[in-house]
This record gives sequence, structure tokens and C-alpha cells, in this order.
Amino acid sequence: MRTAIRRPAATVPLAVLAALLGLLLLLAAPARAAGGIDAAATTLKQGQVYVDPAMTGRFSAAQAADLTKKLNKADKPIFVAVLPDSNEYPRTTVAKDLRTKVGIVGVYAIWRGNEFKAFSDAKALRPSSTDNIAGAALRSHPGDINGTLNDFVDQAAKQTKGEGVNGGGVSVAAIVIPVVLLALVGGGVFLLFRRAKKRKEEKVRAELAQLRTVVDEDITAFGEELDRLDFNPGAGDADDAQRADYTRALDAYDRAKRSMDEAKRPEDVKPVTEALEDGRFALATLAARRDKRPLPERRVPCFFDPRHGPSVRDVEFAPMGGAVRTVPACADDADRLATGQDPHIRTVQTDHGHEPYWNAGPAYSPWAGGYFGGGILPGLVVGTVLGSALSTPSYAYAAGGGYGDYGHHHGDHGVWDANGGADAGEYSGGDFNASDFGSFDGGGFDSGGFDGGGGGDFGGF
Repeated sequence: MRTAIRRPAATVPLAVLAALLGLLLLLAAPARAAGGIDAAATTLKQGQVYVDPAMTGRFSAAQAADLTKKLNKADKPIFVAVLPDSNEYPRTTVAKDLRTKVGIVGVYAIWRGNEFKAFSDAKALRPSSTDNIAGAALRSHPGDINGTLNDFVDQAAKQTKGEGVNGGGVSVAAIVIPVVLLALVGGGVFLLFRRAKKRKEEKVRAELAQLRTVVDEDITAFGEELDRLDFNPGAGDADDAQRADYTRALDAYDRAKRSMDEAKRPEDVKPVTEALEDGRFALATLAARRDKRPLPERRVPCFFDPRHGPSVRDVEFAPMGGAVRTVPACADDADRLATGQDPHIRTVQTDHGHEPYWNAGPAYSPWAGGYFGGGILPGLVVGTVLGSALSTPSYAYAAGGGYGDYGHHHGDHGVWDANGGADAGEYSGGDFNASDFGSFDGGGFDSGGFDGGGGGDFGGF
């Protein structure tokens, strides 16, 4: 599918663009039968909709043009491909190949032969949500390509994050002529990157402001703990070890405030929460010394709210809609779970109201990373929004692999951004979670109905 590209008025004179497009259409006439992954990817990067020439009898140029207009209006990174069941689009790799070659963090809806599936980067739309929307769209319009695709776009656009990559009107003839806009790719890519850079800068500022509110609450809470502490370093019963613990806690508080004041990006928050974690452990150690108890084991903070301080034991817990996993808990939350009560969960403000921090989005990965370390965090939040963002191969490599040991302190574990730092609608190239872009094998959504149990991130197709 080809579309004209939205440009600032001064970028390309409309008359020149029209003449160039007309010339290219004439020159491209012999290539009307062109297709394949490369042609599809080139078109999707420009217009978000691609129809292979072999499928125009089932999904017309007019229908494709209408769908493109809808995507232009929605302005979301949703890409739609209508492909034949052929070796040009391998069942096992077509989704992954298109995502790699288009390179944009987004949602990819693919009708192949008589089957329909949709795939997504977690930063654009949770894979499980994409799965559910795709299944519902097809069940509402069995065998109807136009109805299914429009239904899917209508629903997905309401939830997808980021912005689209195109705008303006539709060149119907360009729908099945992948070569038409090749001459414009250079300028288009340049403008795409420039726009992406601006959006990234705006996103960074917004995410840091969002995190600042949460981190300031954490710093304030720790400061109040210090104020309530009934400890006088000069008292006769205070020894050097206690004074060292107290000094360490004060230093951690100062370090956290200073780091937050100097933060310029979301990832700069990680040293802040690392300092707070260290300070709270120092207070726990001080309390044990004063009470003549054994010194506490160095454990990560309470999973439910790091402000609760170091965890004391591991418990079984399942987030809403998620699988059971073992998480570290403070004594109070562990006791509450043991008696059938809900733990005190840290919630943060999101566009959808207050949510547990693990469902607030990837922006919270540096915040959580400072508390829990890079090694164990993915295992704690698997199946959540934050877990999806941390499940990329690049994250696993940066974290050093494995989930570590709750009994040890985890320090600097590297990078926290998924997709190489790219957000929804931005370019990440081949840096994405390949497991979210599965195959058409194994049954699933086809024109005969829904086959399979659903659920999971495309694993049940």
C-alpha cells in the first residue's frame, strides 16, 4: 500500500512531488506484479498498509485506500499487510521479517491467505491485548478481510501508544506498486528520524516528570523514617558500628536527593533508588544492633512496595491476570498473604488511573531496577507490562543473564530500555523481542473461526 507522505509545506513543492509521482507511476508499470517481504516493508514504512498484487481481488485498492485514511486519522503506529499464502511470505517468519525490515515499534496486523494474526511490541500495545483484539475482530467478520481489518484497527487504535508515520491522501494506484515511492525513501527516512528524535526528547521529559513524582515520594518517605529514628550518635550506649550504620543511612539520603536533582533522563533515576535501598538496609542493620538481634541478611526490598524496606522471606504471589511466581516480601505483607489478605501494593498514577507499578509501563524500569537489580527483576514482573518491556534479548544480555539470588545485593546491571530505547512509533531496527512476533503455524485465527485456547503472547495461536 502506498500513500502520500505528510510533509511541512516547505519540504517538497507539491507540483514537483506530483510530477515525480506521475513519472514514477509510468516507469513502474512493468513492476505491477512485484511483491515479497522487501516490497511490503518498503510500503509499510511509508503508508502503513500493504496489499500484495495477488490479493487485490479479495481486498480492493479502494478498500485499502479507505483503511489507510483511517490509519492516517488515528495517527498510531499500526501496520497492516494483506498477503497471499505463498513462499514469498514464510509462515514461520513473515511477522518477524516484516517487523525487522520495517523497524518501527508498533502493532503489525497480517492477513495471510485465509488466516489473520496480529503482533505487537509491548511498548506499543501489550501482546495479550493485541491477541484478544485480533481474535475478536475475526470472529465478528469470519472470512471478511475488509471487515476484520477495519474492526481490528478501530479497536487497536484506542489502546496503541505512539504516533503513526504517515499522513495526507492516498494514491490508489500505488497500493500494488511497491517501487513507486522508492525515490522518496531517502527524504522520508530523514524526516522520520527527525520527527522521531523530537518525539523521543518530549517522551524523555514527560517520563522523567512522571518518575520524579514517584521518586520524590520515596525520598520523602525515607527522610521521614530518619526523622522518626530515636537514635543519638553521641549517646553512651551507641557504639562505632551503630554510628557507621546511621552515617551510611544519612549519606544514602543525601545521595538520593543529589542524584534526583541532577537527573536528566529516566535512566538517571536508577542511582536514586539504589541509594534508597542501601539506606533502608543500613537502618535495618542499625535496628538489629540496637536490639541485640542477629544482623539481617542482605535482601532486596519488598516486592509490593520498596518503601517497606528489605524483604524478610519469599512468598507465592500472582498479579491480577498473571501466573504465580515467588517474590520477596516484608514481614507485614508476608503475614497478610498468609492470612488471605491482600498485600499493600505500591500504585502510581497512569493515564488509566492508579495502577500497580508493574503495570505502569516501561518508564518505571530504572526505578524498579535500582531497588531490585537487573538480574532478578524480569522474573518478578514476568507477564506484566513492565515484564514485557524487560523481556528483550538486549535486556537479558545487559543484565548478565539469570535472575540472581534474593540473598545478595545487586548493583549496576546495565541498560533498562527495551527496543534499544525506542518508543512506540519510533525506529528500533532489528532490536525487538522476537518472541512477540511468532509464526502462522500451530492453528489459531483463520477464516473458519477461532482455533486454540488463546491467552499468552501469541503462543496460543
